[in-house]
Amino acid sequence: MNSKTRNRIFVIAATAMMLITIGCSWNEEKKDLEYSDTPQGNFMALWKIMDERYCFFDLKKERLGVDWSEVRDRYAASISDGMSDRALFEVLCGMIGELRDGHVNLVSSYDYGRNWAWKTDYPANYSKDIRDRYLGDDYIIAGNGYYYRVLDDNIGYLVVESFGSATSSGRLNVMFNNMALCNGLIIDIRDNGGGDLRAAEFLASHFTEKTVTVGYYCYKNGPGHNDFSRLYRNELSPARYDLRWIKPVVLLTNRGCFSSANDFAFTMKSFENVTLMGDTTGGGGGMPMSSELPNGWVVRFSSAPSFDADMNHVEFGIAPDIRLDMDDDDIKAGKDTYIERARKFINDKLVNP
Repeated sequence: MNSKTRNRIFVIAATAMMLITIGCSWNEEKKDLEYSDTPQGNFMALWKIMDERYCFFDLKKERLGVDWSEVRDRYAASISDGMSDRALFEVLCGMIGELRDGHVNLVSSYDYGRNWAWKTDYPANYSKDIRDRYLGDDYIIAGNGYYYRVLDDNIGYLVVESFGSATSSGRLNVMFNNMALCNGLIIDIRDNGGGDLRAAEFLASHFTEKTVTVGYYCYKNGPGHNDFSRLYRNELSPARYDLRWIKPVVLLTNRGCFSSANDFAFTMKSFENVTLMGDTTGGGGGMPMSSELPNGWVVRFSSAPSFDADMNHVEFGIAPDIRLDMDDDDIKAGKDTYIERARKFINDKLVNP
């Protein structure tokens, strides 16, 4: 791990600690405003936590028309003293679901409240059964959720199903050695719901020869909707002691790419040898934090917004360089439109570099 990568991880960890500290200080300031463990108390506690700590209110108002005060007034009409826990849970989930943020969840002992409209409202553009035909039965496992093989036209094909954990330098070096003679590489992260940001950054560091500014971030530092820290630059340096891939790369994305997979997409888009192909990713551009309601339910929310290298919000996803949908005729024939188009793109580059 090089010094810039270590520094970046330190900054991320320090930011998380600052967020925790800020959360504690806000709690100390509001001891006299604690809410009771009643339907009304839990409702107002949730609304207030989000009002002071959620980081995308202006963006959600601009893009979705969400007025958080109007949302409070509308859902408050459904709160009554005699309502059951399950009824309360449904109302609270409906309220925070207005934000259409996959990082906003309410967790009880019996359910996990969520709004997955960022994915389910769009075409899947993905079939695992068809994708698995390309991997075959003799694919190589390069880590938990990392599978690859060389296709019959001498193009490498890597599937990354999750960034739940980072693969090792040794396994990546073996993979790049095995594909050293390939004309290009297809990386398929469709339906990758994210995981550990460090795992995504570690893989991305193998596709650049120089340090690149891939984006920026800041964090909430006060209760106002626009109380944010200064911007911090995100720089990614090449993996110093590992093999690096400088041949053409096509990254396949769909709406199921979320959170750290979304980060991986905008990081890879910063590299000259990488082309994004497919559908806009699902987004998830805020670092999640958690807080607790009086009844013990836990709410998770986005607290630190991320931006790409051009200072665009990434909460609503990363647009591909080449927009693509799965073709019905291809699906009937057992072909993956995305993979076939990526293969053609790389092969055409050999003829017209």
